[in-house]
Amino acid sequence: MKRVVHVIHHFGTGGIENGMVNLFNNFPQGEFDHHVVCLQGHSHFVERIRPGRVTFHDVKKRPGKDPAHYFRLWRMLRTLRPDVLHTRNLSALEAVIIGWLAGVPARVHGEHGRDVFDLDGSNSRYNRLRRLVKPFVHRYLTVSRDLQSWLSATVGVEPARIRQIYNGVDKQRFHPRTDARRALLPAGFGGDHFVVGSVGRMVGVKDYPTLVRAFIDAARQPGCEDLRLVIVGDGGSRAECQRLLDEAGVADRAWLAGERKDIPDLMRCFDLFVLPSLGEGISNTILEAMACGLPVVATAVGGTPELVEDGVNGRLFTPGDVAALSSHVQQYASDAALRNRHGSASRQKIEASFSIEAMVAAYRDTYLDMTVRR
Repeated sequence: MKRVVHVIHHFGTGGIENGMVNLFNNFPQGEFDHHVVCLQGHSHFVERIRPGRVTFHDVKKRPGKDPAHYFRLWRMLRTLRPDVLHTRNLSALEAVIIGWLAGVPARVHGEHGRDVFDLDGSNSRYNRLRRLVKPFVHRYLTVSRDLQSWLSATVGVEPARIRQIYNGVDKQRFHPRTDARRALLPAGFGGDHFVVGSVGRMVGVKDYPTLVRAFIDAARQPGCEDLRLVIVGDGGSRAECQRLLDEAGVADRAWLAGERKDIPDLMRCFDLFVLPSLGEGISNTILEAMACGLPVVATAVGGTPELVEDGVNGRLFTPGDVAALSSHVQQYASDAALRNRHGSASRQKIEASFSIEAMVAAYRDTYLDMTVRR
């Protein structure tokens, strides 16, 4: 059995981790033995992986500079002796060189989204590191065409060495609403109320204050008394969002739900999904919302325009544009036919292009190809 070692900075709650969970849970057993090496540990999110699918290891890198962690990583790779090393994003990129020093024969690097401190991918120091490591990477994987083009144009990776693989979504777990019940929502959020929903980490790059401000503006308009807001997730901007709602006097019309494990059921309670991010690779939550048959309003950043076609299955807006987002929310709230048409288009797009089966097959083919070549 061939062995793949995946290296990630921290296995927490996020899009990379969600994609890895889907990959491990659906990967054919018997061909590859999967291990995850975390530079700085993991969270309870690992509980979403089915038993026996993957083994976790922790390098225990200290915050900041910790040169000794390179030796610990090298020693771990020498012990595990992987056939394929798969690193993910800038924070794990240096592990490629450690893998080369450890004698790993096949080295793959995945780009899932630009760094939060470099949303347009132009940081010269980061890109010097990418160019330095480039000769040690045999194959690059990206989750969007946007990242594929950026790697080629900015970092100088030959197009033949890049493969683009879209994230997949579980179409059975995430499916459209089959009844009108909204039992999971608080009192006053059911019935004929129009629920604007979002799911994600409440951190700076997701820009949830813009969504809250747009909701406040829309809720003040005539005929919008039935608007409700639900944000599922936790993070540093949650307190700011709650403060904005309290000051506007609409806290009773919004629910900041925190982290939840019943995301599919909650998504089916939404009428519209919104993601106001400043940067994205390919958003898993957008894919999940589309699978639930929801129209999507999102910022035109990263790979999002590859998912949301403006005027077809949702609307795109410029990051931070509160007025535009408020207008889109009001439009969907007042037009049931538009919601149904765009929601159906979302589900159809998932059916056609974003299955978990296609994603897993693409990763499997890549690993097989790398082991044969090396």
